[in-house]
Amino acid sequence: MINRGIAHIGVFFFFVLSLLPLSVLLFFARLLYYILYYLIGYRKKVVRENLTNAFPQKSKSEIIKLEKEFFKFLADLIFEVIQLTTISKKEILERVKFNGLEQVQYHFDKGESVLACTGHYGNWELGTLALGLSLTGKTMVIYKPIKNKIFETWFDKFRTRYGNLFIAMRQTLRAITTYKNEPTLLCFASDQSPVREESKYFLDFLNQPTAALLGVEKIAKQTKRPVYYFKVSVVKRGYYNVEVFPLCLAPAESAEFEITNLHFKFLENIIKEKPQYWLWSHKRWKFKPELI
Repeated sequence: MINRGIAHIGVFFFFVLSLLPLSVLLFFARLLYYILYYLIGYRKKVVRENLTNAFPQKSKSEIIKLEKEFFKFLADLIFEVIQLTTISKKEILERVKFNGLEQVQYHFDKGESVLACTGHYGNWELGTLALGLSLTGKTMVIYKPIKNKIFETWFDKFRTRYGNLFIAMRQTLRAITTYKNEPTLLCFASDQSPVREESKYFLDFLNQPTAALLGVEKIAKQTKRPVYYFKVSVVKRGYYNVEVFPLCLAPAESAEFEITNLHFKFLENIIKEKPQYWLWSHKRWKFKPELI
């Protein structure tokens, strides 16, 4: 557990770093890659196990190559997120381009709310900032709070700088009720791992039985919000495209688990295209169906 003094120093250091241009930060990121991968070996065992299980057809050399590509991106991501402390609106909109966002705006113009899902793929933090700047309605992002309150406050400040609302997962229904009379975009990174008590539904994802959160499906059916998937693509280091796809426009008519299966399959296809941009260091497969 990081003590308060170190956490405060870390946040101040992040502020100073965030003032540097992206090109300088990405230079530091490449140095961080060597430290994380070769010196510290940060979660290397977790990453390799996840990649090996997800892609059993790949050879060991292919897995190691992919592993290194992931750690390079992870180092980039760390410095990109640090830069969000002071990033300008102009730079956000230069680095994230949307395709198909008018579909969501169409619902907003009619006074309707929408549900969006994506995964921990690419720079989701930068993407949500850009999203809030690109729509007239309110963007609400559902998230899991972190334990360190100093870093939690730091995250909250840059996440909400330009009007986005970040809602702790357990406060989702209260937030929906609070803003029921205005159009909102409710965003989920739906590939998070449920706690043991919520691991009730398993599906096949990346070649493994995977516990799935059912929040997207439950809320879509209860509120009749159309569901869109936001597909993130990495253009080059620090720059992203986000394409908006309709996933389920009539959720009340969908079968049980249909929406959940759809958004996991969508994410799986994205990951298989370019696996290095997903968060492989996450201990995603902690629970097995036979152990629940």
